Amino acid sequence: MSSRTPSGPPGSAVATHGWLQALGVVLAGLVAMGAVAALGLWAAGAADLPDNAFPRVVTATVVTAVGGSLELSGDAGGFADTDAGLTVLPLSVTLTGALVIARGFLRPLRRRAVAGPAESAGWAGWACRIAVLWLLALLGLAFSARQTFEVSLGEGVLSDLGDLFGVTPTVGFTTNVPLTVLFGLLWLAGVLLLALLVPRGAPLPARLLRHVPSVRPTAYAMTALLLAYVVVGGVVGLVVAGTRGHPADTFAVLLLGLPNLAWPALTIGLGATWEGRVEGPFGLPMPHVLDEVLRTPDVSTLNLGTLAERDGRWWWLLVAAAVLLLAAGFVLASRSPAGTPAWVHALHMAVALALTVLMITLVGRISAHYGLSVLGIGDLAGGLEGEVFLRPRLRSAVGLALLWGLVTGFLGALLARWAARRADGDGARPRG
Repeated sequence: MSSRTPSGPPGSAVATHGWLQALGVVLAGLVAMGAVAALGLWAAGAADLPDNAFPRVVTATVVTAVGGSLELSGDAGGFADTDAGLTVLPLSVTLTGALVIARGFLRPLRRRAVAGPAESAGWAGWACRIAVLWLLALLGLAFSARQTFEVSLGEGVLSDLGDLFGVTPTVGFTTNVPLTVLFGLLWLAGVLLLALLVPRGAPLPARLLRHVPSVRPTAYAMTALLLAYVVVGGVVGLVVAGTRGHPADTFAVLLLGLPNLAWPALTIGLGATWEGRVEGPFGLPMPHVLDEVLRTPDVSTLNLGTLAERDGRWWWLLVAAAVLLLAAGFVLASRSPAGTPAWVHALHMAVALALTVLMITLVGRISAHYGLSVLGIGDLAGGLEGEVFLRPRLRSAVGLALLWGLVTGFLGALLARWAARRADGDGARPRG
């Protein structure tokens, strides 16, 4: 039996990955994100935008996917006012970039538990090269993501007023460069940190090893949970695309915002409540029942009860949450050191799930509005004003996550112990 002892001086594996390799990691992430964004926007019909705006809209989508900030603006001359705003993360694009960059960052990994001082310094230099090139890429994206569109006044009184006063309203977007750089770098730091925490083979400095037994299993379990919800949501989306028509719209949602639907579904399955409203031409793309629940004169609540009133099949969200959380608790306990008490697994699961739900409530918010008025008269042309927003009840969602984490973490630990005993018994039983 041969041991896998790495050859060469410490840190040599990382030293061979310099600026050119770091550039490859950054470009791979950006190309993957741009491809997913372009396909999603093309399915949504954005390829028909005027003035060859499609590439800049794709760029803006990538910017928002990494936490960048877009500023919407409008201009309708001295006789009119416009107001617009948009806050949403295209999480399918975000997830694609995170997976590709994390894989590239870990590619030169030496599979060992401990990294010596020289190797740690090499990894720090490798991360810094990626960060510097990522910063330059963010600046390029931020300065190129800007566009202006003319808005048709349609027909009716508002159109007549526009013709009378020569009003040609426009709406456009630009990038807030400082905020884009700040949040984009924070996003990259989070991706690289998770890349080191989740896999078992990522080497860490010796002084950090004492935290590994509690942090790594929970980080892996929560990452697996989130990815499982994305996979399940993707399967459901493909079934919908194949059976209910409008496949282009469905694929647009899958390519741009699948986690925007799948991850809030996790919180709703836990019993959490979201509040929102849909007004005017805006709407939630999928499923249609969300639009029905939220399209009311006042702020509506979105939870298992309000969804099940329209279709009892939504109770399956509760079943899915119970099964997948129990599986996550089992994975957490299975990857933790033997002999860890079940109540410790329950605490780790509770804290991890609460932090995961907190993340979902922060990145899953949606807010969009647009309004136009001429001489104080608005929306007479129809469809020129609208609003959609969706926000969680944060405290109750996190509280429910703590409770679910305690229960499923404890049950998962018991299940892992039972599975380990069965495996030991089968291994000790003589084979005929």
